[in-house]
Amino acid sequence: MIAIDTNILVYARRAEAPHHAKAHKLLRTLAEGDRPWALPWSCAYEYLRVVTHPRVFDPPTDIEAALADLESLFESPSLTLLGEGVTHGVAMRQVLLSGRPAGNLVHDAHIAALLVENGVREFWTEDRDFARFPGLKVVHPFA
Repeated sequence: MIAIDTNILVYARRAEAPHHAKAHKLLRTLAEGDRPWALPWSCAYEYLRVVTHPRVFDPPTDIEAALADLESLFESPSLTLLGEGVTHGVAMRQVLLSGRPAGNLVHDAHIAALLVENGVREFWTEDRDFARFPGLKVVHPFA
């Protein structure tokens, strides 16, 4: 199973973002297709934080529009939403010790731990920081 990162959601929402058209098409293909895919809950919240932030986008995305974007994805029968389960502590420890993140990169470690815990091996992102976590195949879909 593949999982997608926050930046793909942001690119798909914001027309001025790099790779907007490609990201929009990618999400539509995933949401309407049969191929299993996943979205960590933390990426959904991060998406909301980024697109509604007035210092990031002028004008920011209205919260109702941003929620509607997510809710339309949540309707996809091939989507799995990833959250912490009973083995999350083990995955967290593994990811933190192998990747050695610090500061803001701990948030990326949280996402990586969710992926490891849920058996996701391929993560689609434009964020090169995820390469630091062993066992996770990082795919840059717009490269």
